[in-house]
Amino acid sequence: MKKLHPNLLDSVSRLPKGKSITLFTRHSIRELATDAIVSYKLPLTEEGVRLAKLWGGAIELPIAGVYSSPIHRCIDTGKAMLEGANQALDIKVTPLLTEPGCYVKNMSKVGKQFLELGPVSFIDQHFNTSWEGMLSLEEGCAVLLKHLLESQGAANTLTIHVTHDTIVAPFIYHLMGCDHVNKDDWPWMLEGAFLWFDDKKVHWIWRGELHSKDLAPYLGS
Repeated sequence: MKKLHPNLLDSVSRLPKGKSITLFTRHSIRELATDAIVSYKLPLTEEGVRLAKLWGGAIELPIAGVYSSPIHRCIDTGKAMLEGANQALDIKVTPLLTEPGCYVKNMSKVGKQFLELGPVSFIDQHFNTSWEGMLSLEEGCAVLLKHLLESQGAANTLTIHVTHDTIVAPFIYHLMGCDHVNKDDWPWMLEGAFLWFDDKKVHWIWRGELHSKDLAPYLGS
C-alpha cells in the first residue's frame, strides 16, 4: 500500500477500544485531471480500486455504515472498502459530503473565485475571507460534526464517510486551529482522519497526531 499515507496504518493501532470510530476520508486514487479544476466525472483508476480494497481490509473493525458524496469516485471508494472488508452494505449517499453541501451554499456566487484560485488557494483564503454564498468554517464544521455524530455506529465499529479534498482540508485544519493551508497540508487521495466522540469533545487522529476539541462552540452545550 505504498500510495497510502504512511501515518494511516499506524493510526489504526492507536484507536481506542469501546468507542464508535468514524473515518472521514478523501476518495481513492482517481484518473489525472487535464484541467486545473478537477471534473466530478473522473473515475477511480484500477490502482485506486485496489488500494481502497486493501485499506478496507486493513482496518479490521466491523463496518457499521458507509456514507458518500454523490460523486461516483467516492461511492466506488466506499464499495471497494466494503469489498476489502468482506462486508455487504448499501452506500448512503448524502449531499453534505460534496459541494454545494456543507460549506458552499450557492455555487454561482463563489464559482468564479474557485476557478481563478484553484482548490488549495481557495480553501486557504477561506480561512481568512468571508464570501457570499459560503458558510463560515465554523458553520460548515458544525454541519459536518452534527452529521458525523448522528451517524455513529455501535461501540467497536467503524463508520466511513467518503468525501473530497476540499471538504476534508477545511474541516480538519479548522478543528486544529490553523489559519492557513498549503500543498504540504493537502489530503492525499484516500487519506482521512479517524474521529470519535465523548459527551463534550471530539477526538481525532490526523497524520499520526492525536487532537481534541470541545464540541460546545459547534453543537451547543
